[in-house]
Amino acid sequence: MKDTIAHLLQSALNQLMEDGTLPADFRPDIKVENARDKAHGDFATNLAMVACKPAKMKPRDLAQRLIDVLPADGAISATEIAGPGFINFFVSDASSFAVIDDILHRGEAFGTSDQGQGQAVQIEFVSANPTGPLHVGHGRGAAIGDCLARLLEATGHKVTREFYYNDAGVQIDNLALSVQARARGLTPEDAGWPADGYRGEYIADLAQAYKAGETVSADDRSVTAKGDIEDLTAIRNFAVAWLRREQDEDLKAFGVSFDVYFLESSLYQDGSVAATVQRLIENGFTYEKDGALWLKTTEFGDDKDRVMRKTDGNYTYFVPDVAYHLNKWQRGFTTVINEQGADHHSTITRVRAGLQGLKADIPQGWPDYVLHQMVLVTRSGVEVKLSKRAGSYVTLRDLIEEVGRDATRFFLAARRSDSQLTFDIDLARSQSNENPVYYVQYAHARICSVLNKLVDIGDNRDPESIRGDYQLLTLEEERDLVARLAQYPEVIASAARQREAHHLTQYLRELAGLFHTYYNAHKVLVDETELRDARITLSLAVRQVLANGLGLLGVSAPQRM
Repeated sequence: MKDTIAHLLQSALNQLMEDGTLPADFRPDIKVENARDKAHGDFATNLAMVACKPAKMKPRDLAQRLIDVLPADGAISATEIAGPGFINFFVSDASSFAVIDDILHRGEAFGTSDQGQGQAVQIEFVSANPTGPLHVGHGRGAAIGDCLARLLEATGHKVTREFYYNDAGVQIDNLALSVQARARGLTPEDAGWPADGYRGEYIADLAQAYKAGETVSADDRSVTAKGDIEDLTAIRNFAVAWLRREQDEDLKAFGVSFDVYFLESSLYQDGSVAATVQRLIENGFTYEKDGALWLKTTEFGDDKDRVMRKTDGNYTYFVPDVAYHLNKWQRGFTTVINEQGADHHSTITRVRAGLQGLKADIPQGWPDYVLHQMVLVTRSGVEVKLSKRAGSYVTLRDLIEEVGRDATRFFLAARRSDSQLTFDIDLARSQSNENPVYYVQYAHARICSVLNKLVDIGDNRDPESIRGDYQLLTLEEERDLVARLAQYPEVIASAARQREAHHLTQYLRELAGLFHTYYNAHKVLVDETELRDARITLSLAVRQVLANGLGLLGVSAPQRM
């Protein structure tokens, strides 16, 4: 409907440009917003206030001129001028109810669009070091990243999901030393335990698997343990593969999959890191000082230059990131979104500076980042800090086992990514209206229950085929539901454009709330057949939109609860 009104306004503008009221080259951005107060119509525009200066007219006078030349359209029942020059639009009943037909006709496709026009988008998310089980922060990244991928696909983008494994560097060395120590019979409490070793019980399981000569398969390899506790390289290779498999199983339990698994080690093996550093040197963006190689990141907006190669000859962590993102660009991804924890904020400027220093025609500000804040897990109002398996944090698997996949995914995507999130285990497990995922899923199940009861009142028709007369939907609650249903495609488009999954969770809670309010106040299966059919049809539309929205969150839409 917003597009319809925008087209009508554009026609009115064209008419005013033809008669000289507005300059012929006037090209404003026509904005149509939802009205905040239903008494003031369904939609509103500030176009008259935007165009009053070039028109040399008072906003309210120009608003009247726009209304005078606005083409007639059955979708609009009335217009009015409000405040300093807003134009309010009242949508006709027939036009409002048309969304029900659209929903039931398009089914699972309702809300999708082609606004992306097939543009390739790569989303990198989770990207956990293969040094331990996935923690709840990784889970939040997985929920947000996967939902963004689904939203972008729903809006016509071609999405590639990518997981970047940091399988090189000091952390991997510490992992190998930890496994070796466990294989030798040491525990974290013993004096000989590595200073920066990993202490979780999973290290003991890993060491046992290595000594037993187990074979594990990761995405691109199968590794059989040698069992030799003195061979640190063999331990390292097996440990990385074992933990990659563990993380893959965690993600599978979470309903998340990836198209590409990219290894940091491959950037060293194929010479990409060395070539990237050499290119930066040749382009004049480096210098040597105190035995280290520095990148002139201050030339690209950083507050100080950064070390690229340390005095011991090893590269700092952002250098392979630059090589990795050059690889992304060379693969043709002009739009890249990195969903990462807020602790990665400091790397953004450095990576972008390094990419600009390569002079590879990469746009400034590329790639894009979506950063999520930490997650605080609580039970009975007290923070849950540790997992026996991980040794130092709450794992994603812990949450899934406690509250299930649906609640975990919904809760982790339910707030703005840049805000801290408290995950209340008790709330997530509760079957109450305060539990948002239960509240939304129950609305869907409630509608299914209503439809199943048709036969109990002697109506043996297929509920899915029922179509009623929408003119009988005269209740305010029914009109509110219809208006909210009509906003679903806009919510999906906006969430994808703004890269904020929480807009969808909020919408679903509001839609479910409207239906629960309607259901509690009014009977759907009334005796009068025509009114019953109208209410059933509305309920079918609500059920479809709830299912569509939950699907984009990776959450199920149960038929009974």
